Amino acid sequence: MVKRQFSKLRLGVRFSHPAQKLGLTLLKFLIYNIHIMIIWISIAALVSTFLGGMFALRFKDKLHLILGFSAGAILGVAFFDIFPEAIELGSKNYDTAFITSIMALGFIVYTILDRFVFFHSHGSDEHGHGEEIENHVNKRGILGAGSLSIHSFIDGAAIGLAFQVSEAVGVIVAVAVLVHDFSDGINTVNLILKNSGTRAQAFKWLLIDAIAPVLGVVSTLFFSVKESTLGIILALFSGFFLYIGASDLLPESHHRHPTAWTTFATVIGITVLYGAIKLVGV
Repeated sequence: MVKRQFSKLRLGVRFSHPAQKLGLTLLKFLIYNIHIMIIWISIAALVSTFLGGMFALRFKDKLHLILGFSAGAILGVAFFDIFPEAIELGSKNYDTAFITSIMALGFIVYTILDRFVFFHSHGSDEHGHGEEIENHVNKRGILGAGSLSIHSFIDGAAIGLAFQVSEAVGVIVAVAVLVHDFSDGINTVNLILKNSGTRAQAFKWLLIDAIAPVLGVVSTLFFSVKESTLGIILALFSGFFLYIGASDLLPESHHRHPTAWTTFATVIGITVLYGAIKLVGV
């Protein structure tokens, strides 16, 4: 539509003055240069994630409510965003049962890593040597924050790959990513803080998570991925996030402050993500 109107503008007016020609050239550059648009989207993703994390750091005293919201947000992302996308992308080569099995595999793999490699605990309530337990708990936080950062990288890559298909598809995917980047920042900080991490550690992982989508976008300049392969990767991560939300954040939010408000925050988290994803039509 814009291109058609722009063509009419060119046909109807003769630009003889150098300044007019320069203005027309700049206008074409701003409208049609997809790389500029992608750069701005990358910056928006970085800012959105960073603001979410700073929000979590600022209201640390309300951590039980933020944890409840984060649990709902992560479950919402898994149920309404990542897994449906995995089915849509992977269905060209795999049936729904196989993709669902990959999601279950992701849940199982994360369970094994959490329980046997990174030591499942509830922070200060665990019995044993304090320093050793804190070290294991910190690793749990790193595992969760690292998973979210990889997810953010994939989100950025999805934006770049979508723009390879068309500008319209790229914009739709970008809006969907920006919608939940704010909650990604909140979740990253919460996973570090609730696992005995310091504010400095939480801030470091927030920066990593904020930069990840930018790197993901840039990486697509050098490679392309089959849709079916991306679908399998997303199914695996949906299993990761189901575990993080249901077996980690949700029990922890109730463990710290078992009130109706914590449950309400979880419902709000799910509802907000559902509404946001439906709003952008993805």
